[in-house]
Amino acid sequence: MATQSRAAKEDSRKYWDEKFETMPTAELQKFQLRKLKETVAWAYERIPFYHRKLDEAGIKPGGIKSLDDLAKLPFTVKNDLRDNYPFGLCAVPLREVVRVHASSGTTGKPITGPYTAEDLDQWTECMARNLWAAGVRPDDIAQNAYGHGLFTGGLGFHQGLSRIGCAVVPTSSGLTEREITLMKDFGATALFSTPSYALTIAERAAELKVDIRELPLRIGVFGAEPWSTAMRQEIEERMGIKAQEAYGLTEQGGPGVGFDCIAQDGIHLNEDHFLAEIVDPVTLEPVPLGEKGELIFTALQRRAMPLLRYRTKDITRLRREKCPCGRTFIKMDKIFGRSDDMLIISGVNVFPSQIESLLLEIPEVEPQYRLVVRKKGYLDQLIVQVEGKKDIYDAGPEKRLEVAAKVMGHIKGHMGIGVEVEIVEAKFINRSEGKALRVVDERPKQLR
Repeated sequence: MATQSRAAKEDSRKYWDEKFETMPTAELQKFQLRKLKETVAWAYERIPFYHRKLDEAGIKPGGIKSLDDLAKLPFTVKNDLRDNYPFGLCAVPLREVVRVHASSGTTGKPITGPYTAEDLDQWTECMARNLWAAGVRPDDIAQNAYGHGLFTGGLGFHQGLSRIGCAVVPTSSGLTEREITLMKDFGATALFSTPSYALTIAERAAELKVDIRELPLRIGVFGAEPWSTAMRQEIEERMGIKAQEAYGLTEQGGPGVGFDCIAQDGIHLNEDHFLAEIVDPVTLEPVPLGEKGELIFTALQRRAMPLLRYRTKDITRLRREKCPCGRTFIKMDKIFGRSDDMLIISGVNVFPSQIESLLLEIPEVEPQYRLVVRKKGYLDQLIVQVEGKKDIYDAGPEKRLEVAAKVMGHIKGHMGIGVEVEIVEAKFINRSEGKALRVVDERPKQLR
């Protein structure tokens, strides 16, 4: 009985790691500075790439006296990782590496992510914080539908769930009907996947006459791709769950870099592990707290591959404010888009997530869309292909044109750009089992 009481007390605790999650900012920043000094020295001594880059920048490890000195350090970009593929940026001998993850490598050589045993333990702790903040507890039955393998999502979530003590069902992604069957048969209470795959599951369940809202499922933690607040609301409505967010990137160890809380108002960053800053994506100069720009991360505790000032290409802003959950970690807004995903249409910067939010405000269409970019003379033309609700599509061409005009007007009114809209039939858009493909660029490469 005493053991049960201790377990109940453990399950009801508010934070996974109260010391760091609620640490006063001044104390946390002292910790960050100490770890920054250690990391810069570690990288300088052990990674020839950083030894050279720091020498070129005229900064030695001993020159780091305050967090403001972070701006003196050189940036690291994705091509640096590709140029040093596979282990040129690894700070430890391979005998100390216990695991290697990698990106898909669809745009070139994959990005490798080596881990020491200490790195894996830190990653697991960051994931446990994420999941605990979302409301996951030891008695949950956790259906992990992230891809398992070189992708960091599946195993990252598995580690965090196992640390908490859940029963983990590692379904991975791809067999959607099996996902639904196991969800029913095993009584899953928590789901983990990309947000687009969650919608795919919900859609297929409706086709199979399975009402997910009537199942024990109560929480979902989604990430690995940008998604709007409107899509969050769509998932919550269709599945009858609380949809929480996980943020991370392979270059910084995978998911667990940041997470949202019960307030669902921004992403708390694990500041004791990752030092974040925002810079102007053009000038690369730091911008004041609260202004939008490109997100930059410096790893503070990684041993195998501690990247300095890594340019994520994610566009967002940081804010430090009191949160209802009591955590003191800085908050990051939901990712607005990626600078390399940004389209320029009629002189206006357009991110897919902006279009997504507007489409989800139109009741006649489904949350399945694709943006096609073509050349029309000297100008770029944006075609929005979005699936119509079945009754809308079946009503015929006239009705589809009416809805298309409504969507065009909605986008024009909010963004000031003219787009072409095609209302397409159900399943015209390929369903995602991982990260959704939202933009198809049909422009000749030399004209992009």
